[in-house]
Parts: sequence; C-alpha cells; structure tokens
Amino acid sequence: MRFHRLIGFIAALLFIGAASAGEASAYKNFRAAIYITVGDTKKLADPAEFAREFARVHSQLAFDKVYIEAYRNHEFATDAELDTVKREFQAKGIETSGGVTLAAGGSGGQFGTFDYQNPADRAECERAVRLIARHFDEVILDDFFFTTSKSDADIAAKGARSWTDYRLATMNEAARDLVLAPAKQENPRVRVIIKYPNWYEHFHGLGYDLTDEAHAFDGIYTGTETRDPVITDQLLQQYESYEIFRYLSNVRPGANLGAWVDTYSIRAIDRYAEQLWDGLFARAPEQMLFNWSAMADPKPATAGTRPWARQATSFRWPVANGNGWAVAANEALHIADRVLGQLGNPVGVASYRPPHATGEDFLHNYIGNLGVPIELYPDYPAQAHTILLTEAAAADPDIIAKIQKSLEGGANVIVTSGFLTATQDRGFGQLAEWNTTGHIVSINQYFDGFGAGNGTELKQPGKTAPVLFPQVHFFTNDSWGIIRGVAAKKGFPIVLMNHYCKGTLYLWTMPENFGDLYNLPQPMITRIKQYLFADLPVQIDAPDHVALFTYDNGAFVVENYRDDAAKVRVSITPGPEVTDVVGGPKEKLNILIPPHSFRVIRSAP
Repeated sequence: MRFHRLIGFIAALLFIGAASAGEASAYKNFRAAIYITVGDTKKLADPAEFAREFARVHSQLAFDKVYIEAYRNHEFATDAELDTVKREFQAKGIETSGGVTLAAGGSGGQFGTFDYQNPADRAECERAVRLIARHFDEVILDDFFFTTSKSDADIAAKGARSWTDYRLATMNEAARDLVLAPAKQENPRVRVIIKYPNWYEHFHGLGYDLTDEAHAFDGIYTGTETRDPVITDQLLQQYESYEIFRYLSNVRPGANLGAWVDTYSIRAIDRYAEQLWDGLFARAPEQMLFNWSAMADPKPATAGTRPWARQATSFRWPVANGNGWAVAANEALHIADRVLGQLGNPVGVASYRPPHATGEDFLHNYIGNLGVPIELYPDYPAQAHTILLTEAAAADPDIIAKIQKSLEGGANVIVTSGFLTATQDRGFGQLAEWNTTGHIVSINQYFDGFGAGNGTELKQPGKTAPVLFPQVHFFTNDSWGIIRGVAAKKGFPIVLMNHYCKGTLYLWTMPENFGDLYNLPQPMITRIKQYLFADLPVQIDAPDHVALFTYDNGAFVVENYRDDAAKVRVSITPGPEVTDVVGGPKEKLNILIPPHSFRVIRSAP
C-alpha cells in the first residue's frame, strides 16, 4: 500500500500541474469550481439561457472552473449539448472538465444504484463513461459509484461471501472494466477522478475501497458536506468537514484534489460557510460548489433562523450585492482566501483507521468538536509521539504488537474503551490488565487527581445530567485512575494511566452515546486534553463545539460552531513546531469568538 501511495503522490504532482495550467485563479490559495448536473447541461445548451445564467452567476461569484455532467439517473446529454456548453464556458475564460453520476435514480428518498450483474446496467454505465471521456481530458465521478443492489443475480454471485466482500470485489471490477478501461480507450489522455462521499466509516459496506480502488483512479475528491448535525439523517459532526479531507489526503497523498460542498439541509446559512471554510482549512486545493442550479437561482438563499445576526461574526449576511447562494459562496470563499496564506501544513494528534475498519463510528469528529486537532491515517503512525486509537484500529490484526513497539520507543498511546473491548481477548492484557466488564454505570460527578491525596471536583453549572459509561476493571497501583467518575459514592475510571517500558499507555473511557461528550463539564474535558495531549503546541480551554486546527508553521485556527459566543483560553507551548512565542515559555491568550466564527492566530516569527 505504501508503494501505491508513493506512486500516487508522484502522479498527482503531474496531475495538479496539468490541471493548473491556464489562467490565474480567482483566489490566491485555491480554485473554485461549480458542478453542473446533466439537467442544467441540457438547459445551458440554449445560448440565450446560457447568457442569462452565466451573467447572473458571474456577477455574484468568482469561480475558475466548471464540471459539465453528461449523465445522471438514466438521463444523457447529447454530444452536441456537451460541445456547446463546453465551448461557451471556455469562451468566457472558464476552465472545463467533465462529470458523470453513475446512479440509477431512486425513490422515497433512497438512492438507486446500478445492479452490476445486470447487462443492461453495465452497458448504460459504460455508455455514460465513453460519452464524457470523448469530450474532456479530466472527468470526475460524483459520489454514487457504489452499490446497494441485492437482486437475485447479486445474491447468486455473492455466494458465501459477506455483502461487504462481494461489493468491494464488484465495484473494483466495475471501476476497472466499466469506467477506467472504456474511458482510456475513448480518450487516452483522460484523467479520471473518483469523488468519495462523506460517510467514510461505511464505505466498504457498499463497495467503496480506499485501498485498491482509491489508487486505481488518477485522483480522488472528497465530499466535505456535513450539513446540519441535528436535522439530517447522518448526524455528521461539523468537524468532519475538516477531518475527512485530511484522512483522504493521507489515503492518497498529493492526489486529493478538492473538497465538495452542497447547499442542502442546513438551518442557518452560516453552516454553509463553515463547511466551505473547513475543507479549505484542511488545505483543499480546489473547492467544488454543488451545483450550478443553486448558484444561478434568482431566488434568495435560505438564511434560516439567525439569532446572532446582529453580532459581528466572521460570515457577513446579507451582503451588498444580493442574497443568493452564489453571493453566500463568494462571501465565504473570499473570507477564507484572506487568511489561508498564513497557514502551513495541517498537523494534529496522530490517529489510525484502517480503510475497511468499523467501530466507534465517526468518534474522531466528536473529539474534534472538543478542540482536539486530529490527523487520521490509514496506516499505523509508528513515528508519532502521541497516538490515539479508537475501536476502528482494532481491525488491524497486528495492532497489539505495534502498540508495544511504540511504547518501547517512549510514545504515549491512548486507547478508547471501545478499542479495549475489541482487543481485551486478543492480547491486550500483555500491555495492561484492563478489561471492560459489560456493565454500564450512570455517572454525574468527576474528579481530577490521583495518588495519596485528595481529588478536585471537575464541575460546571448546568452540566450535571447523568452520563452512561462502560465499567472498566483495573488493578489499583498497577494503573492509576487520573480522572475518575463517581456514582453513588463509588469511583470508576474515566482516564487510566499505565507506564509500560519507556512509554505511557492511557485509556479514555467513552460515553455509551458519543454525543454525551458534549454534556460533560468543560473543566473535565480540558483536564483530559491536558493529560492526554500534553505534547500539542497549542491547547484550548473552551466549550464543546469549538474546534482547533493546527499547522506546522505555528499558526492555528480556533473555530466556534456554537450559536452563542465562546470564551476560549489558549495555551501555546514552544516546541519543535512553535518557537519564539511572544510572552515567554507558555503564553495564555483569552479570546471571545462570536457564534459561527473563527480566529487565525500565529506565534511571532
């Protein structure tokens, strides 16, 4: 896999260089693109309609590129329509690429996918690919290149395999024989990009393969749309708009070509801006706006309920030249562009998720919403000094040996209670004799301190509701409960510490419902971060839903996703990445961040 990643990185450098040729970007630090679905492709083939819509969008939004779609849900554009739309945009100085969505409609809000055992579906897929490849040297697949089909033919072809194994094999074959081979036959110059959606924890169950498939394509693209975390069915946390781009960038270093955001399912327009910012804070080189129809719509964007509207927030709305989605995108993109030049390369707490792993799904994003910067890898981060391992990492059959080697080298290794449960019968006991008992405890008090002394209660008014935790057994004095919960005058470890060789092993006991991380007292969360992530150059003492993004040049971003202002205390510690901090060896900075706003801060050079 490492060889694949090296080759992919070299190829991507050539790919990006070719894609960047032409006119200068409308932005200094990234390019902005708009995706045009096939229905709009057909509509824009009318010169009068093109003139009207282009004038409307171009007057409100700076953009560099469009992706013109040829097929979606059984609807094809014609060769003539594709040629016409491509020519019109190029005449306006806009770069053009192609798009195709290999989806088969759907009903009742559920997506319809091809049955790749059905000859008619296979033929339609190949026809769509050949059509788009004839017209463009760069083509992107929208994120429907997966399968949910369980037809009689699928059931027979699956045999004794799991649905996951069958679908991974099926989609790898489809990628090879129905997409890449026909595209290259039709146009040997074509570069084909696969866009991955936002539900990365479940990719493998529907045939998305981040091992082989991700390296078979010429590049990848990332769906960073998290929309609203309450009203949408996926309940994705805001931090994922940053974290998923970082993860997929580590899956294909140098070949993750952009972040993709749509305008759907948000309760306030500031949430749209946040999604755009976070993919760019993750250093996406291109921002895709889905889609042309929203950008060209003459109707106002859905501003939503915004009780913070009178405050001076990072996102200004409405703006002077209108209040459509194009204006909102333009405003958000220019806000980000003004600060991105101050940021280096993203860094964070090294964590590990094997590509086909399942367990404690999306937990990294809840932790990110607590102000812990996460850098998620598809390979074990053996060189890291601090390593965070959730249950997903237990999918690696050699994980215990890898942890042991890290500890012998002096690392700090943090495991969650989900990881412990998954490995306690697979050799974890050789590191520390911990185990989850299978019992659940309701806890509403928390204490800091261990050893022969008193504990200090970690409490916060309004955060006293009981939270359910798994019970963990350990041996006193072999391990230390450095933060403990108390229920009915009995203590339970929330954070355990055990020294092993030159390193330190920690256990972080997670609530049964990860959302309860937000219901824990702020002093407790801050103390956990101080214990577990002491080597971070920057830490924040902040409420939940305040994120921290850190960079290798000493810059960092603090972003407030809350509907109210957040008081944030920042601690900056000099280290390998942060030097000459103004104010001495440890500088405290107190800042107030308005709702749905961010601050960029840099240490003195």
